[in-house]
Parts: sequence; C-alpha cells; structure tokens
Amino acid sequence: MRFTSILALCLLALAGCATPPPAPAPTVSITPTLTPASHFSIPDNDIGLPGTGPIRRYPWFQKLWIERRAAWAGNSERDQHAVVFLGDSITQGWGPSLASSFPDLKVANRGISGDTTRGVLIRLQEDVLSLHPSAVVLLIGTNDLEENAPPWSVASNLRLILAALHDHNPVLPVIVCAVMPSSPTKKRPAFLIRRINQLILEASIDQPQVTVLDTWKLFADAQNDAPIAEFPDLLHPNAAGYAKFAAALRPIFATLGLIESKPDDFTPEPGFIPLFNGKNLTGWGTRPTTETELAITRRLQASDPIAPNWPAVIKPAHYDGLSVSPDGRWLAQAGRLTATTPPGGRSIQQLWTNREFAQNFILKLEFRATPNADGGVYLRGPQLQARDYLIAGPYQKLAHFRPLDWNELVITVINNVAHCTCNGEVLEAALKLPVTGPIGLEGDRGQLEYRRIRIRELP
Repeated sequence: MRFTSILALCLLALAGCATPPPAPAPTVSITPTLTPASHFSIPDNDIGLPGTGPIRRYPWFQKLWIERRAAWAGNSERDQHAVVFLGDSITQGWGPSLASSFPDLKVANRGISGDTTRGVLIRLQEDVLSLHPSAVVLLIGTNDLEENAPPWSVASNLRLILAALHDHNPVLPVIVCAVMPSSPTKKRPAFLIRRINQLILEASIDQPQVTVLDTWKLFADAQNDAPIAEFPDLLHPNAAGYAKFAAALRPIFATLGLIESKPDDFTPEPGFIPLFNGKNLTGWGTRPTTETELAITRRLQASDPIAPNWPAVIKPAHYDGLSVSPDGRWLAQAGRLTATTPPGGRSIQQLWTNREFAQNFILKLEFRATPNADGGVYLRGPQLQARDYLIAGPYQKLAHFRPLDWNELVITVINNVAHCTCNGEVLEAALKLPVTGPIGLEGDRGQLEYRRIRIRELP
C-alpha cells in the first residue's frame, strides 16, 4: 500500500528545500518509518531510505513483497532462532524443500523473488533481526545487475547489511554466498558478477563472523556462465542445482556447530596410531616460516594485488590442550581438524606435528573441501595438494573424487619417496622427500577439514 498523497507531497516539498542527506553510516536505522496502512509496502520513493541503488517498484513485485512479508509476520514466533536464508528468487525458489535439505536445522526462508541488496537492507530488521536468528545465509545481488547497478553499489549495501547484523549480534554467524553465474543474455555478464564477488570478499575482510562461500565457482561452466544442466533458464537452479548448493553449505554449518556435532566414531586399523585425538590440538603446533617460503611470499605479494596473506611464524609453538589455535584459524571439533575459511578470501596458514618422522610409513587421512578450497598435506616438508580437485586442480580428471564430501588420502613413504592416492587413484607416484621431518596440514582458500589422521611406521 502506498503513502497517502498528502504525506508524499510533504516529503517532496521538504526534499526540494533541504540539503540532500549524507550517505548513511553503518549504524543508521535500517527500518523506514511507515504508517500502519503501509506496514508491509515498499516506500513510494527513496527519500530517507538507507543504501544506494535500485529498489524495485513494479506492480508484480510490490504485490509479492506485501504478500510474503505479511505471511512471515504471522509466523514470527514459529521462526524464532532459525537459520534464516535471506535473498531473492533463488532463495524463495528453494520453497518447502529447504527444510528437507537440512533436516537437522530449523530454517526460515526470507527470500523475495526480484529483490535487490537495497530491498534486503530495508526489510532486514523486521524480516530477519526480529527472529533473533542462530545464523544467516545471504545470497543477493544478481537483480541489482539487471537494474544496471554498478558492482560497488552492491558491495556498499552488503557492507551496510553486515553492519546491521553485527550491531544486532556481534557473534552472529553470517554465510555470504557469492553471486551465482548467469548469462549476458540475462544482463548478468560474468565479468560484472566476478567483480561483485571480489568486492564481497573485500567488504567482509574485517568481519570474523562472516564466512564467504564460493557459490560462483561451484556452478560456473567453462565460459564462466550458468550451466544449462543446473540452471535451465540461466538464472535459477533446478533440483540438481539446489542439491549441490545444500551440499556446499553443510560443511560450513558443521564448523559452526549447527550440524554434525557428535564425535567421529572411528577406530584406526591395527598397527596405526592416531596423530589427531579428535578433541584438541595436542601434538600439533607451528614451526618457523622458512626463508624459501618468505621469498615466495614476497614475490607473490609484489606481483599480484590479490596475492594470499601468508603470516610469518618466527618462533615454534605447541598447541597442546587447545581446541582453537591462537589465531582462530585451526579448530578441533567432533573428530575434525578444520582450517576455517579465511576473511578476505585467502590466507596460507600451516599446522605441523610436534614430532618428526624419519622411518618409512603409511599415512592415512580424509579431507573435505568447500567449493574451490585450497589446502594441502606436508610430508617432511614437500606438499601434496589437498583441494576441491575438480575445480581447483591440479588433479581434475579423477573419476572417484567426491566433491563437497569426504575423500581418503593414502600416502606410502618408502626410502624417502612417497606414493600418494586419493580414493584409490594415483595422485603422485614418486614424490621425493627429505630424510626426516614432521607431517603438516595447510589451509589457504575456503574451508578444509581433515579427520581420521593416522600413521603406521614401517621397518
């Protein structure tokens, strides 16, 4: 419902006489004052509204906005403390299957087809914050492009959304999903989507409660557009697309402690001893960054404006008894040793066993990677890549790799040469190693989880 004509005329008159208001600070109110008759309506104009860029006012959109928001208001008590999925038609289109995709979670769908980042900002307080959510999953921005908004406008509004969520609860977990691929025929070319996604990373770099999930790489085809098999209209996922989306979210929910919270029930095979106790970081720590690694860091950061952060370690440290590393990057939880998603996109951080291994050995472990995640396993120093192989490489032709699921590495070291397999397929047939050294794990981009880490020393 619209403002009354008298109120609209008054506002326009005041706007004509007054100096335009300054850009809103992150802490400004995000809820415009509406008359009771227009409680669920889109304001008639942009005067006094936070953010920048388009607010859609097409008749169909105004009708949908009112209908969905009024229905949610009636379910407010039911949806308290849910994981709130917030966004546009991709979120709305998940529909009833959202709950079945996450049977262990209480979820609330707050997607409105056609919405923009500024529309989300306007309705954030009533539709989301009033629910006191346990977490928020945000996917928004594609419709801004259709309305010719520049990428910086999307990022600016996202920053205001994140600020409002932080003001409501500084430790509220927020999963920001990268804008998914589409097509130039939908006024959503890949180069603009990629620019938005880079700005999303930059906008969240100082937000430790925010996890950015690479749902662009998850779906992009060889031309960096949406694949027909999962996006039949080049904009909205089908059932297969939503299933992949759900699978990408589950490891993040697990790390947040929302699912998979029970200890891993696993017993090592005879002759194997665990290197990770499943509960804390006992037996693990850091070692000083080598001169070779420092040289690589300097070279990368001098030539690449988005080179990864690589914090230098000066003194070794043991993390015995800790469940979280002092920098917060490594987490021991429910049988999993996790390199959490770094703010800003990339940060190379390593974790090493306190002891070294000079004998021949068989090392077994499993890892799970979020989309395009990059990590690794160090064998006395040299690294075996542990990644979302089919997207991030280097082993992109594996037939048995399970994306977004657990995969087993088996590494057999004989006479300082490592034979490495993933789910039985050879990754490296003869990786040369030093005569001794520790076992290490790495987190770089995305989230990497490791579990069931055990070793059998051989004669």
